[in-house]
Amino acid sequence: MTRNERGALPTDVYLSSVSSLYEHRRTLLIGMLSHVVTFALVYLKTSDPLYLVCTAAIVVLWVLRNLDMARFDRQDFSNADRATVRKWENRYILGGVGVTLTCGIACGYAIAVSQDSFSELACISVTLASMISLVGRNYGSERAVLLLSSSACLPIVIGLITLQDPFMLILAVLILPFIFSTWMMANNVRAFLYENVLAAREIATIAGQFDAALNNMTHGLLMLDRDNRIVVANERACALLMLGDKADLRDRLLDDVVRRGVRRMSLSVEETRAISRQLDLLIKGKKTQVLVPVTNDLFLEFSAGRHENGEVVLIFEDVTARVQADRQILQMVRFDTLTGLPSRDYFAELAHSAVALEGKGDVDVGLMVLDVAEFKHVNDMRGHIVGDRLLQAIAGQLKTLVGNTAIAARLMGDEFVVFFPNRMHSPDLEDEMRAVHAGLRGAYLAGGFTFNMTMSAGVVLVPSSAFRLEELQIKADLALSEAKARNKGGCTVFEDEMDARYLDRQKLKSDLRDAINASALTLSYQPMFTPNGARLECCEALARWTHPERGPVPPNVFIQLAEELGLVTEITRFALEQACRDCMSWPSHVSVSVNLSVLDLRSNDIVTVVADALQATGLDASRLHLEVTESCLMDEPAKVQAILGELRDSGITIAIDDFGTGYSSLSYLDVLPVNIIKIDRSFVRNIREDSRRFKLLRGTANLGRALGLKIVVEGVETADQLQLINDYQCADLIQGFLFAAPMPASAIGAFCTNGVQKPVATPTSKRIA
Repeated sequence: MTRNERGALPTDVYLSSVSSLYEHRRTLLIGMLSHVVTFALVYLKTSDPLYLVCTAAIVVLWVLRNLDMARFDRQDFSNADRATVRKWENRYILGGVGVTLTCGIACGYAIAVSQDSFSELACISVTLASMISLVGRNYGSERAVLLLSSSACLPIVIGLITLQDPFMLILAVLILPFIFSTWMMANNVRAFLYENVLAAREIATIAGQFDAALNNMTHGLLMLDRDNRIVVANERACALLMLGDKADLRDRLLDDVVRRGVRRMSLSVEETRAISRQLDLLIKGKKTQVLVPVTNDLFLEFSAGRHENGEVVLIFEDVTARVQADRQILQMVRFDTLTGLPSRDYFAELAHSAVALEGKGDVDVGLMVLDVAEFKHVNDMRGHIVGDRLLQAIAGQLKTLVGNTAIAARLMGDEFVVFFPNRMHSPDLEDEMRAVHAGLRGAYLAGGFTFNMTMSAGVVLVPSSAFRLEELQIKADLALSEAKARNKGGCTVFEDEMDARYLDRQKLKSDLRDAINASALTLSYQPMFTPNGARLECCEALARWTHPERGPVPPNVFIQLAEELGLVTEITRFALEQACRDCMSWPSHVSVSVNLSVLDLRSNDIVTVVADALQATGLDASRLHLEVTESCLMDEPAKVQAILGELRDSGITIAIDDFGTGYSSLSYLDVLPVNIIKIDRSFVRNIREDSRRFKLLRGTANLGRALGLKIVVEGVETADQLQLINDYQCADLIQGFLFAAPMPASAIGAFCTNGVQKPVATPTSKRIA
């Protein structure tokens, strides 16, 4: 065994080798007595005191080695590392070398100095006799064999060399192969024993691992010989078939063992025979796998593997959970777990089957898609658990209303679908469908709360011969969308125009995408003047799209389409860059205002977009205003507040657009980093006739100023409105058609230079109502 191999030996094997050095201590006693007697005889023959010293040294070394061996016995090696084991190996070698070196010195002295034939014969004989036992006792340590044999023989070699006799010199040289052969013999013995120790250890490990793996399998295993007698069985097999102790199964016939197990399960004779028949088919190779229903609560799946020597391995597992899960999955696939209504796919199967049952008769059939109006608010206000209870209550009402005349299912979320096969060939099918829709309207009790709910419905009617479920669902969805747009809670029947409008809308979306990619959008600007019209302070950038075929598309139309397409940020990017570029051509006191959408403020990317636009155009941040509506603040107010704060910290002015039309306006003024509020045009309309509206306008303006905010009034269209606003000092800036309509960037320069002529209000006797 090589040094690398020895170095790779596990510590416990290394420890066993070193421990072998400390065993068989009786041989040490015999060796000590032999050495002492020999050296004492030589002393008596020669009267040379060296041999008396050698005698004493042997005795002292023997005592010290015995004491060291006693310490070795007391040493705890349970957690010993290689360094500790090697230390004890070195201690043993040190004691052994002391003895062999003493013997070697006595031999070399006898040859070179005493030259007494008895001394030479006695010392060499006892030393070589020790060398014979050296391999058998010290094979566990290569270093011990090498050092002990060398320390014993090298003094003899030196003594022979000192005689300067050629024959003695040859004899000295021949002693060296003796040392080598002794070392080789010890190595061979040690390698053989190491290999056997490691092999036995590996076999024991593998056997333990195999036994552990076999008995920890989730599968039962039975190995049969060619006579169907059990050779191997694991614990899982015994547990599944109630076979008892696996040790009692060896050499028993499988049929006898199975019958004993099923008796413990209290199975009938016929059930026992059925199990035996299935296993027999499996063992004979007529089947590769069988599912055995042992009891109603136990299903075992068997598979067999046949070897060339006739042995068969049966592997089986408890698949009861899988069988039950398959049944549950089938239930879950077919029915909605929350409402118990058929699922979408099973609904399709039922609908097609219902149409097929009608035969060739062509009768009108109907499909209705229902959406629970304002259901999101239920989840938001009362939680999803209450929302689920409400859906269950609605589903229960739907089941009651349709009975056996229609097939109801839950599509997803708060949407339901009902198919009316019209088995009675009723000419008033639409009325029946509307009656179901009306019956769903009303109060529902869910989670201890009462909810007054309405349903929006889309209905489509077709002859059964034209029944195509996928097409009907699309048409019903279009009708549902129309119902939501017209009046939430209503019921709308599909018309061909809806399909045309849908296709037209999709075409317009595609055209808008192409226009954005081709940079075909433009900007117009609506100025904001001081209340006297003498000075233009800012211009609001307004995106415009002129369709090549349809002409100008209203902003409220294409902006909504852009939001649905997820392209509104691209429009914002274009508007920012173009507006900043145009503003650079205006006088330095004129700013530009750009609107941000809800989608823009859902990500911190807008900060980078704004910064890039300012950097690309060189516009000072103080000349850029960003307008946000109150709806932008509803979803994630903290996040929006952080984004707006970062923008304002960079020097940009933040304005709330259409102020007063959203939710919690006053609370937002307190927390948001806002510089300007733009009062919505709805506050300006009829302010002369509507005193309440004018008081709201004044109150809002006064509140804004009290908070240090600048006031912009939008939608000023008449001189009378302007006069009233100026009389009560309600605005810092005026925006509206009275002063200027939206215009191209090139027209802004003239207004910057000349301002506008102050409109003159027509005298009126009306006072504020």
